[in-house]
Amino acid sequence: MKAIVSGSSGFLGGALVRDLRGDGAKVKRLVRNDFKTDSTSVLWDPMKGIPDTRPLENSNVVFHLAGENLANGRWTSSRKKRIRDSRVVGTKTLVDSLIKLEQPPDVLVCASAVGIYGNRPGEFVTEDSPAGEDWVSKLGVEWEASASSAAEAGIRTVLLRIGVVLHPGGGMLKRILLPFRMGVGGKLGQGTQPMSWVSLRDVIQAFRFCAGNASINGPFNVCAPERVTNSEFTLALGKALGRPAFLKIPPFTLKLVFGKELSEVMLGGASMSSSKIESTGFQFRDSDLSVTLSNMLST
Repeated sequence: MKAIVSGSSGFLGGALVRDLRGDGAKVKRLVRNDFKTDSTSVLWDPMKGIPDTRPLENSNVVFHLAGENLANGRWTSSRKKRIRDSRVVGTKTLVDSLIKLEQPPDVLVCASAVGIYGNRPGEFVTEDSPAGEDWVSKLGVEWEASASSAAEAGIRTVLLRIGVVLHPGGGMLKRILLPFRMGVGGKLGQGTQPMSWVSLRDVIQAFRFCAGNASINGPFNVCAPERVTNSEFTLALGKALGRPAFLKIPPFTLKLVFGKELSEVMLGGASMSSSKIESTGFQFRDSDLSVTLSNMLST
């Protein structure tokens, strides 16, 4: 396999690159800094383009995971613009380069996210469910739409709406491990908000499975089949660590630290159905949260 990966310096993209190379795939990373370029990388500017697209020719698959982290600080106007541009403009920039290739890739697999559904308490959302109305939901719609030119040009395009990715080496779990190990972890607000989660190894395999299955197109939810709330996640993590986790972080504290919009996202959420991707033959290896956390944190 010849693969192109954007966002390779991130938690998920880096893991995907390691997994692909572990199986002998030839991987080219899209990078934004000259000093990081080498024989396995291609320089690009997500806002402007790819100066030299020749290394992208004859690739089998492009995995697009680039995008500024939503949780790294308050959502000021300038930061919201950076977040949006990194996803919407960056995706369009990449797609515009791909469709101009003499030999474009067979498939483009793009990261999307559960946030496209917005706050949906009590609902079980599928890929056919409407998007939410908040800023993150509208961003998700724009993000996915920016990849549409690839599909129109005949490149099979897959959009993976990913839940909260769990692994102690990165993402949300890494951020909260220290306070939980100190016994000061707790649920967010009432803790009743749904939490669609997926293990790192399962999301990596979902990317690869969808790339290799020619019948897969369009959006797919990527989350473990088990439905849990934030409160249930909190208790499971405390148990896996052997630490108490009975505290409650009140909404006003979240708002004070993260700002109104981001805190509302943290106190909301959607419970995604995994039925569509499972119907293609994909099997989740981690489907029980308590067992998954115990296994992850015992090593």
